[in-house]
Amino acid sequence: MEVKIEQIIAYALGIILFVVGIVCYAAFPVETPEEPIRIMFKSTAGNILFDHKVHAGEAGYGIGCSDCHHNLEDEGDTPPACGECHEVDGEDPIKRSDAFHQNCQGCHEDEGAGPVECSACHVR
Repeated sequence: MEVKIEQIIAYALGIILFVVGIVCYAAFPVETPEEPIRIMFKSTAGNILFDHKVHAGEAGYGIGCSDCHHNLEDEGDTPPACGECHEVDGEDPIKRSDAFHQNCQGCHEDEGAGPVECSACHVR
């Protein structure tokens, strides 16, 4: 008889904690940051996990938005997708991978900091 009461109490406590967890999850949603923290770029050579916060944040490298996003009118604007201007079949047939390699590797080489080897950025 005691075992059955203990089971009922355990199930009731589990259900109560589950309901409290759901309510807390729904009541306190995580705020989405204005700028991305990290971005995962998909690539056939291996995905690249880019730490945007370290590159753009004042506590990190402090690189300005327009240093990478060349078509921004005002600092802090949301950059358009690359494909909006650079079409593979259009007048400006630059591939996304070429643009990233020129921009990222070029900056790493110019500044003398950051990886330039393929395996440092591309992970399987």
